[in-house]
Amino acid sequence: IETGTGFPFAINNSTGWIVVAFELDREVVDFYSFRVEAQDQGTPAKASMASVSVTILDVNDNSPEFTQREYSVRLNEDAAVGTSVLTVSAVDRDANSIVTYQISSGNTRNRFSITSQSGGGLISLALPLDYKLERQYLLTIAASDGTRQDTAKVVVNVTDANTHRPVFQSSHYTISINEDRPVGTTVVVISATDEDTGENARITYLMEDSIPQFSIAAETGAVTTQMELDYEDQVSYTLAITAQDNGIPQKSDTTYLEILVSDVNDNAPQFLRHSYQGSIYEDVPTFTSVLQVSATDRDSGLNGRVFYTFQGGDDGDGDFIIESTSGIVRTLRRLDRENVPLYSLRAFAVDKGVPARRTPVEIQVTVLDINDNPPVFEQDEFDIFVEENSPIGLVVARITATDPDEGTNAQIMYQIVEGNIPEVFQLDIFSGELTALADLDYETKAEYIMVVQATSAPLVSRATIHVRLRDTNDNSPQLKNFEILFNNYITNRSGSFPGGIIGRIPAHDPDVSDHLTYAFEQGNELNLVLLDSHNGDLRLSPALDNNRPLEAVMRVSVSDGVHSATAQCTLRVTVITDEMLSNSITLRLADMSQERFLSPLLSRFLEGVAAVLATPRHHVVLFNIQTDTDVGPARILNVSLSALLPAAVPGTSRFFSSEELQERLYLNRSLLAATTAQRVLPFDDNVCLREPCENYMRCVSVLQFDSSAPFLASDTILFRPIHPVTGLRCRCPPGFTGDYCETEIDLCYSSPCGSNGRCRSREGGYTCECHEDFTGEHCELSARGGRCIPGVCQNGATCLNLLVGGFRCQCPPGHYEKPFCTMSTRSFPPRSFLTFHGLRQRFHFTLGLTFATQERDGLLLYNGRFNERHDFVALEIVDEQLQLTFSAGETTTTVSPFVPGGVSDGQWHRVQLHYYNK
Repeated sequence: IETGTGFPFAINNSTGWIVVAFELDREVVDFYSFRVEAQDQGTPAKASMASVSVTILDVNDNSPEFTQREYSVRLNEDAAVGTSVLTVSAVDRDANSIVTYQISSGNTRNRFSITSQSGGGLISLALPLDYKLERQYLLTIAASDGTRQDTAKVVVNVTDANTHRPVFQSSHYTISINEDRPVGTTVVVISATDEDTGENARITYLMEDSIPQFSIAAETGAVTTQMELDYEDQVSYTLAITAQDNGIPQKSDTTYLEILVSDVNDNAPQFLRHSYQGSIYEDVPTFTSVLQVSATDRDSGLNGRVFYTFQGGDDGDGDFIIESTSGIVRTLRRLDRENVPLYSLRAFAVDKGVPARRTPVEIQVTVLDINDNPPVFEQDEFDIFVEENSPIGLVVARITATDPDEGTNAQIMYQIVEGNIPEVFQLDIFSGELTALADLDYETKAEYIMVVQATSAPLVSRATIHVRLRDTNDNSPQLKNFEILFNNYITNRSGSFPGGIIGRIPAHDPDVSDHLTYAFEQGNELNLVLLDSHNGDLRLSPALDNNRPLEAVMRVSVSDGVHSATAQCTLRVTVITDEMLSNSITLRLADMSQERFLSPLLSRFLEGVAAVLATPRHHVVLFNIQTDTDVGPARILNVSLSALLPAAVPGTSRFFSSEELQERLYLNRSLLAATTAQRVLPFDDNVCLREPCENYMRCVSVLQFDSSAPFLASDTILFRPIHPVTGLRCRCPPGFTGDYCETEIDLCYSSPCGSNGRCRSREGGYTCECHEDFTGEHCELSARGGRCIPGVCQNGATCLNLLVGGFRCQCPPGHYEKPFCTMSTRSFPPRSFLTFHGLRQRFHFTLGLTFATQERDGLLLYNGRFNERHDFVALEIVDEQLQLTFSAGETTTTVSPFVPGGVSDGQWHRVQLHYYNK
């Protein structure tokens, strides 16, 4: 039982005989063990088991077998007899088999013998060999177990005797190789020579020491590289190379090969660190050292010489340089942390090999902050809007600045440095919160302008804060009594009446957001003034376009919807006539504007002019106010006026002449300035100043007037001006004739003074010097035979007709001279003077006067323009001597005739001045 497939035994189930079922082979299985079961046929069946062991006995059924079919061996011809040549071996699988060996063939002249030894056959040299006779033996060796046998072939090659050894040409070789040669490169071929022949001359090369970088070809002696060479690891190798022949015995020779490794630029520079970090303050001067980088190169010579550069890397946009030999990184420009707080530089270490090798390194430079930036406000000016009447303590705004610096350098403190007087606002020193400390009233002050300073010591910056209040309707409209002064100049020119808007009701509401409405409550029933109720614009009714003066009083109201105000409006219409204009003058007021003159100085000015002229105020008619545009930046106001004489009866229209107005007001400028609080300037030159007329023609200034000027407005007056326009005419004056006024006439030629007087010719006329007791323009009146006529007695004297004929002048108390109460002598206390009409002659005149004085200095005569410029004549006493100073408009000339003893001796002296200019 329990047998598998191929089990070599079978059992007869009836008899129990065990028989061989398959061929047995002891060499495969030499022992079997199995169990046999015997079982009866009963029910139930009974069985019994027994173990059976079968040992297989050997029989000689296997032949001996050589371990190899052919053997080969070399044997030197000088081998000694008995030399062991070769051992062959055969195996017999049968048990207890004894294998014997014999040379069955090929043993020419029995040179070899074989003996069984330790299961093998040892072939030995039985007789001496002779290479010249036999060079090879082919032996057949038989192995036998007594019955069966096997054969093998043994080839014995007889070699010549090895009498010479290999010889190298030199005992020492030196060779160089670049370290970058690839693996497998032949460094050198080493060769030796052997004078033997055959195998004795076949040389094998080998290295005595195992050097892994090199190997040698056994047949050729070629030394090749087995590994990459590195000059930096080892610069030379010494190899002991042996050349041995294949003779028996082998002979050899040894030489030494020195291999020098040549350096190539195969190593890039290496930095001592993977990266570098440094820091520097932003205010350091240029070329300040930041840090130093360092690199080494394992190569030698120029291949290992290193320099440093930013070229091809990053030098911070030129802010840094690196010293090529030392590797010191320096600043090249001034740094600014606020622009670049951190630089990431990239430098290179470069060797001087060919080609050069370079290695990059990252350099981080941190720029350290200093307090070099002042705080910066977002804008130079801030507009803050706050409702008026906001509660005290309200934070109205937060004013902040930024500082590009960092840390403590960026700490900012705030303060108000200007504009907070009185202290209305408070600024938190740290947060910048602006807080109101007082009631805010738009009408008291609509805007607060303050200068806020942000400080990062010691640096500061400033910003202007405009706190603008938003208006609420908490105030009533304001309206003063006002006047409309309409100067109506009636001309032939059409369209001179002002039909458009003349102005606006001068109402004001402190609340700028209020919308005002206007109305006439009374006094304007005839609609003399037309009013726009929405904007307060005023127009004059066309019914006023006539030549009648008018004065009307009206009441005006204005309302903002919650509050209202009323005031009186007075309309005055003054008719301006040509006589007024032709007898007018223009005064020049210094540092004056139209608005300021109208309100409140107009009334005081009219009163002052009236006081100077000794005429009632209503006799002074002011018809023009105009800013002088010919004086550059100076604020000069031209005011034109005329005035009725004090005794003029209304309706007669007798006016002061322009010349008299000019002289009176000019001489009383100081009084006028005191009463009107305005400084009156000298009169301006007229257009005739530069003598535009030819020959003896006389220039006459001609005034024309423009009635189309718009109304002027102040807060209490609307004034309609009549603008003068100056022109000129050239006339030939009396005493001159000719087609071009080129000839002067002697007006004394016809003896106009008769026999009672002497004619004195003067420019443009003559003067009669009357004989004693004669007077009159032509000396025609005799005190002995004539009668009283108006004006014959002068200086307020009374004329009395005599019964016997003639008349007598009764002089008032004083130093008046008879017979006509004239005054030819006058004494002058200090700071007094006498005025007379100015000299109008342009070409010649004669002036004489007699004087007596004890003063060392004094003015005798002055004739000049009212503006104290241009042509003048001045006769003075200077240091007791007479002095004449005159000007024709460009240069000033002084003449000083010498009087022995001077003229300040209290005696009478006469001086005569003759002027001739042609």
